[in-house]
Amino acid sequence: MELEKIRSLSDEELAHQEKTTSEQLFRLRFQVSMGQNDGVKKLRQMRKEIAQIKTVAKERALGIHGEVKNAGADAGVAADSKKGAR
Repeated sequence: MELEKIRSLSDEELAHQEKTTSEQLFRLRFQVSMGQNDGVKKLRQMRKEIAQIKTVAKERALGIHGEVKNAGADAGVAADSKKGAR
């Protein structure tokens, strides 16, 4: 699932998606340990998806909306003005 799609989910849908993906990861790990599946790439992808879901949920809990582009531009301007003050 793409990050934009994850961000567009509601809080309830986000929790449901995390639970579903965690269950799928458990099943896949079990299959790999039993030798039924060689899904290393799929394991990595599912772990990444769970991390993205948890990150978005934590951002919402903290009130962070992920506006990194604007914050980075403001930080760069502030750093430039400090250099000129020396």
